[in-house]
This record gives sequence, C-alpha cells and structure tokens, in this order.
Amino acid sequence: MIGHLSGRLIFKQPSLVVIDAGGVGYEVTIPLSTFYEAGEVGSELALFIHTHVREDALQLFGFRTRTEKELFLKLISVSGVGPKLAITILSGMPVPELIQVISAADAARLTAIPQVGRKTAERVTMELRDKMSGISPAVEAVAALGGAARSDAGLVDDAISALVSLGYPKPLAERTVGAVVSESGERTIEAVLKRSLRKLSK
Repeated sequence: MIGHLSGRLIFKQPSLVVIDAGGVGYEVTIPLSTFYEAGEVGSELALFIHTHVREDALQLFGFRTRTEKELFLKLISVSGVGPKLAITILSGMPVPELIQVISAADAARLTAIPQVGRKTAERVTMELRDKMSGISPAVEAVAALGGAARSDAGLVDDAISALVSLGYPKPLAERTVGAVVSESGERTIEAVLKRSLRKLSK
C-alpha cells in the first residue's frame, strides 16, 4: 500500500492533483486544505497517502499533513462516512475549526457542509468527539504557499466550479463567490475559496 508519495506536480485542481513520481503520474484526490498548500504546477509536492481499495477500483487520497490524514481516517471509521464524504467534510471548514466543532459535538455546524445530513453529523460528533484530543493541528502547521494571481473572470469560474463540486448549489456558489471578489483581499483561487467557505459555514 502507498503511504507517502513525492514528486513533481503536473496537474492541480481543487479536488485532485496528479504527481509525477519516477515517470508515473499518480492521480490523488485531495481536500481543499491540501489544495491551498500544494504549490504551483511544476513544483515538488509530498503527500501522506491513504490507499483505498475496492473491488472495482484503487484510489489514492492525499494529505499535506499527518493531521489531515489522521482526521480523514477517523472520519471514515464512522458508519456511513466513505472516503469521498470524508474529503468533503475536510474541505468544508479549516481543520482546526473542524476539530473544535467535533469536540464540541456541534452537529448543527457540520450540517452546513453539503452532503452531510443531520444523522450523519450526529454520528460523527457522537463517535469522534472524545477522539479529538490527540489531534493537534498546530504541530502540523504548514505556511500557505498561495497561488499566482489570475484574471477575475477565470478565478470566479474556478471558485464556483470548486464549490459546486463540493455539493453547494450553483446559485449559492455564484452569490458567495461574487460577494467575496467584490471585497478587498488577495486575488488567488486559494484565498477566494477560503473566504467563500468561511461565509458558507456561518
């Protein structure tokens, strides 16, 4: 099983990267927290990997830090939470905030994340709230690398597409991203997504 992967980043989008390691391109599903810090195409990238094996597929899920991977593994241990939903949950709010929400058994906050219903949120908080104390995101903190500035039109389209892929309705994604780009602030896809998700999680 693959537990760690490093190589050259040859493709990057909010939910997926492709890493060239020894001439082989590995397609890896990632949460937004990892996307924010993945660097630019052409740079070196190292990820902690969870290899998920099914009868019909072998999928790689990648994480910039051990904390992200550890939280992902705890999430998929919950009944009804598969790898894709776990990635969606990790993408729904910053890792420190997610740990705090689960520790406080705040199921209502979790239901603000697309595809997370009330029963799933309650199961996650009930089963994991006492298991969060051993996770310390501060130890794994990595400085955000930021992305190259893009034209507003392309940036808006990419940010909306990323939110829709996470399960947010397109009209809501359009309104939120529109509000964010109308404000002052950094004009990168990473920064706009972060601010949009903060608005959506309130």
